[in-house]
Amino acid sequence: MMYLMVAGGLVILLVGGDVLVRGAVALAQRLGVPPLVIGLTVVAFGTSSPELVVCVKSAIAGVPEIAIGNVVGSNIANILLVLGVPAVIFPIACNAESVRRDSAIMVAVSVLFVALCWTGLIQFWQGAIMLALLIGFLVRSYLSSRNGDQTVEAIVDEIEGIAVRPHSIFVSSVLVLVGLIGLVAGSTLLVDGATGLARAAGIPEEVIGLTLVAIGTSLPELATSVVAAVRRHGDVAVGNVVGSNLFNILGIMGVTAMVRPIPVPDQFLTFDLWLMLASAVVLLLFVLRGASINRLAGGVLAVGYAIYLWALFHGVSAMADHAGMAG
Repeated sequence: MMYLMVAGGLVILLVGGDVLVRGAVALAQRLGVPPLVIGLTVVAFGTSSPELVVCVKSAIAGVPEIAIGNVVGSNIANILLVLGVPAVIFPIACNAESVRRDSAIMVAVSVLFVALCWTGLIQFWQGAIMLALLIGFLVRSYLSSRNGDQTVEAIVDEIEGIAVRPHSIFVSSVLVLVGLIGLVAGSTLLVDGATGLARAAGIPEEVIGLTLVAIGTSLPELATSVVAAVRRHGDVAVGNVVGSNLFNILGIMGVTAMVRPIPVPDQFLTFDLWLMLASAVVLLLFVLRGASINRLAGGVLAVGYAIYLWALFHGVSAMADHAGMAG
């Protein structure tokens, strides 16, 4: 039964992600809003909605390790896996001015998040600060979109290549809603099934959050980034990842901490948070140079993520063996 839940959740996630992107792009055109801004708001929120549902459910259920593991693990997966795999298929250009600004903001937010985690407990007031920063970011994105940036307008022209799009605001809105519902439903099935399988194998909650849950809830980002890379919309792929990472920290952890304080496991302070920050800095370096993430770089990112997963499970095995010897 759990295997069917994982498979069904995966299919619903992929379909929901595609429907959401088509509806969001159409809304961007009908309302005159640049698609890059839509990617940093509607699409980012849509693809991050699985993480939000999982984190809030985990906090309420008394397993906050899954919540923080989901956010940190998703941000790592978004850069190493979600950008690495598409870059192997087709090099990803990341030279839009808007992406440069937002990537720098992502690194600054990551530094802030590490500092908040260093207190050992993310509380209500800290969550409120993160949520307020997210609102400020969205307002800034909206205002900058009204400046008629030529780079952003070029991305608008590229988006015209996305086929099978609705031609009315109503139908577009319905697609966005259906996509969001699909993402939430699919992530619930996938996460419940994967969590059941992992717990049956005796894996700790924080590792479940960092791996199975994080990868599962990052599938929409992976799907949209692969499509964007194939269609040579590199800035859209990078913008989607940057926006999603910002939403994960400021929005998802912000809301979750306001629902219930989130304790930070020691492993995060010594390893996972620093890898998340390092990944954000690596992406920023690519963006600031205006360099494409070529196939070699994409392969290095993807292999790096595989090594990270191996390190997590190897560490779990080592701790289990040590505990067994001590017993």
